[in-house]
Amino acid sequence: MNHNSDTDIRTTHPLDDGPDSLDSADSLDGKVALVTGAGTGIGRATARALAGQGARVVVVGRRPGPLEETAAGQPRIQPLPADITAEGAAEDIVRRVTESYGRLDVLVNNAAVVRAAALGDITPELATPLLATNLLAPVLLTRAALGPLEESGGVVVNVSTAVGQRAWPGNSFYAATKTALETLTRSWAVELAPRGVRVVAVAPGAIETPIGEHQGLTPEQRVQVRAWQLAHTPLGRIGLPEEVAWAIVQLASPGAAFVTGVVLPVDGGAVIG
Repeated sequence: MNHNSDTDIRTTHPLDDGPDSLDSADSLDGKVALVTGAGTGIGRATARALAGQGARVVVVGRRPGPLEETAAGQPRIQPLPADITAEGAAEDIVRRVTESYGRLDVLVNNAAVVRAAALGDITPELATPLLATNLLAPVLLTRAALGPLEESGGVVVNVSTAVGQRAWPGNSFYAATKTALETLTRSWAVELAPRGVRVVAVAPGAIETPIGEHQGLTPEQRVQVRAWQLAHTPLGRIGLPEEVAWAIVQLASPGAAFVTGVVLPVDGGAVIG
């Protein structure tokens, strides 16, 4: 088929309304977003960035306190405390979003846990929470959201990790769960394209978040990790959660309607350095 033919059948997209629609290509007015792991870091910054573009945002996390902090002063953000790994949680979360707002346009699978370990130290007790949070929860949540996303012509944004594209000795299992999420991103992008649902991912590098504290590193260990990250980041600095949030918002925006299956590094050049 000649895809340049004037007679080709094409689906409508947000820019079909004319040149003036380019001015609002990044607007998310009227859209509803769901962000997991939104109590701190990238999830919090993403929720606020989406709300800043006009979206109504439901933020999910295990701890109510941090979610309330994310929503503070943000009338477009609604906290929803929940454990995304619990049985039936995915269906319950999506049901509550659609009952409250009548639609779902953007799903950001951001929640993750990190437990660094060398191969000889990986046990079922260590691996199971990583699989449940980093991999199985996004699968089940995306599955539960398929109906509303298809109705809205929505988008799934998975949050991976840039280092997962390289060797990561001592943290291989975490990297493996994130690399698997990238494979799901590409596979779902092809699988769901006929249903009008886009699937993309961002792969953050070294970002200023509490992740080191959450995995139990001592202050000295966190200093060592930061030194290693800086040495492997060509731009020579640690990124900000807001910089990752910017990329997520761009990929979720109507102006990105022809973008799917991409994994976008936001890493200061770490993957190519």
